[in-house]
Amino acid sequence: MISPILLQAGGAIAFLVGILSLAVHVAIIYWVYTDARTHSDQPAFLWALVAFFAPLLGLLLYWLLGRN
Repeated sequence: MISPILLQAGGAIAFLVGILSLAVHVAIIYWVYTDARTHSDQPAFLWALVAFFAPLLGLLLYWLLGRN
């Protein structure tokens, strides 16, 4: 049986990983939107939507296709 202390530590680590991944997701969306406003001919909110629905793929697509 797993001790309750290990379960609490595992839950805390999972929570921190979740918060970190959420922060990275939001940072990618924010960066793509602000960069697209200055370096892209396409609407910035569309690139932000792409980054919202597929963060890493959206970032890669923006770098390859969206920037002038």
